Amino acid sequence: MGDLLPLIEPFLAVGIPLDINVVVPACEQLPVEEARAGSPEAWDILFKRYQLPLYVYAVELVHDEQASLDIVQEAFIGAVRHIRGLRDDAKFGSWLFGIAHQKCIQRWRARKREEAWREEIAVTPLAFDESPLDVVIRQEQEAEFMMLLNKLPPPQRSVLLLHFLEDFSLEEIADITAAQLGTVKSRIHYAKRALRKLLEENV
Repeated sequence: MGDLLPLIEPFLAVGIPLDINVVVPACEQLPVEEARAGSPEAWDILFKRYQLPLYVYAVELVHDEQASLDIVQEAFIGAVRHIRGLRDDAKFGSWLFGIAHQKCIQRWRARKREEAWREEIAVTPLAFDESPLDVVIRQEQEAEFMMLLNKLPPPQRSVLLLHFLEDFSLEEIADITAAQLGTVKSRIHYAKRALRKLLEENV
């Protein structure tokens, strides 16, 4: 599988920044099958489609721009190496975010000795419904929202980023974060409650 790595080296080369001006519509049929077959053009399309969303997700989690660029590159290198193991091409996006998420976890482990944040909240799975807070979150100015979001523990921050900013379903978030669906719902519940408190304190 290593023979596929040269296919993406031109746009993973050191010194080549993310091209935020190139965006492939999310609704466009992605050439995953062609990428699996080794098409450089297909990998270029996939890279341009996901480079910015991955970067935004990573930088909001690790708070390090250079590390986030590295995570994007590492995620795509991992995708090239393991794409033959992807069984459902329609899930390429969540699969790729899953790789990036694991890279973020590795960064957290390297930077922090304590691992208390990885302890799951032991509660009964909660039903997930839209609430007024969801509307508030979407209407908040991005800068203020991100400032408050950064005050949450990494697991809670991660699920909100994936759900509200990247529009992944709860099931997809469970796959990306390797967590139980009930845990994802619980983290969203507690994250929203924490955000509500922060919003009230900042009014």
